[in-house]
Amino acid sequence: MTTWLKATPLAIAIVAATSLPARAQTLPSEPIVFGDGRLTIGGDAAVSFAPQDPGFFNYTDYEHSTLRILRIDLTAALKADDHLSFLADMRSENADSPRPYALYARIRPWTHRALDIQIGRVPPTFGAFARRTYASDNFLIGYPLAYQYLTSLRPDAVPASAEELLKMRGRGWLASYSIGDQTPYRGVPLVSAFTWDTGVQVHAASDRVDATASVTAGTVSNPLFHDDNDGKQVAGRLAFRPVIGLVLGASAARGPFVSRTAARGAVGDGNEGRFTQTAWGADVEYSRDYYVVRVETILSDWTLPIVRAPNLNLPLRAFSTSVEGRYKIQPGLYVAARLDHIGFSQITGLTATDTWDAPVTRVEVGGGYSLQRNLVLKLSYQYNSRDGGRVHTLNLAAAQLVFWF
Repeated sequence: MTTWLKATPLAIAIVAATSLPARAQTLPSEPIVFGDGRLTIGGDAAVSFAPQDPGFFNYTDYEHSTLRILRIDLTAALKADDHLSFLADMRSENADSPRPYALYARIRPWTHRALDIQIGRVPPTFGAFARRTYASDNFLIGYPLAYQYLTSLRPDAVPASAEELLKMRGRGWLASYSIGDQTPYRGVPLVSAFTWDTGVQVHAASDRVDATASVTAGTVSNPLFHDDNDGKQVAGRLAFRPVIGLVLGASAARGPFVSRTAARGAVGDGNEGRFTQTAWGADVEYSRDYYVVRVETILSDWTLPIVRAPNLNLPLRAFSTSVEGRYKIQPGLYVAARLDHIGFSQITGLTATDTWDAPVTRVEVGGGYSLQRNLVLKLSYQYNSRDGGRVHTLNLAAAQLVFWF
């Protein structure tokens, strides 16, 4: 049975439930609470439909298209006391076995201060959109390119030369290199929106300032549960609210990117800490009356081993910009749009100089309608353009049902 056949009964059940009067509503509309608030359980489900994506523009680091997916999240928060809570999020995509998306302990040393210490598989520190990855928080169906589009870089395999890397331009969905794991496999995005990292995070907030810092096992493009290179990433984010409706954010992160095995295969033992990913981000959000406008820019540098000529021009750089907005036409109905672009630095191969990966541009327009307060139908149309790869342009229409409680 295909994933789409498995997803269909759920979609039919959701649509059928919306035809009932509100007072006879069968879908839960609030989190389920047990033990006088000690245990709270919530959920999020999204069913997305679209044609096949032969250019792999919408594929994620879990090798699923964001436009063709059944995603189910189940969240739980257990409050041990006023100082200690445990939080978990189990996720299943396309009927795969559930996996832990988040699993961490939250410690509040002082109940009267907004200071948290979180330990385990913790929420993202870097970036603005990383906090809006649930389908119920996303205006559209697709995701910003920086958080989803797969570049041709891999942490477990590295190119031996600039020429080898150029051969993988626009092939991030299935890249292969001669050093490290030689099995063809997907690359990484600039920042992963679909996997949380493991480590320690500290968060503090006031009325106007929100600060987060973390030390984790992986990097923003390659979050890890088990460390593969004995290095740690340090990341931080500051958000300012100078006036009502305006949020200004800045993020930074740096950590070893190349796995121990790949680094050893390239330049010998003890060098994996030299091959890092460094990322910077800046974001602005302004909301007023019926509209919201968001802009986010991310710059990411990767340093890889230099093995043989023609040498890589390091660092390998990717630069992304995303502009999106939403306008509420009336209660329960809105329109939205997003413009996205990723560009890459140049390297020189045997016969030509080109960007190390193929620049990508995306325009997505659409909107949503609330069938009930916690059930939204979204429609969108997406145009993708890429200067490389097997498919250069692609237009896709998509529909999505999102339910949460």
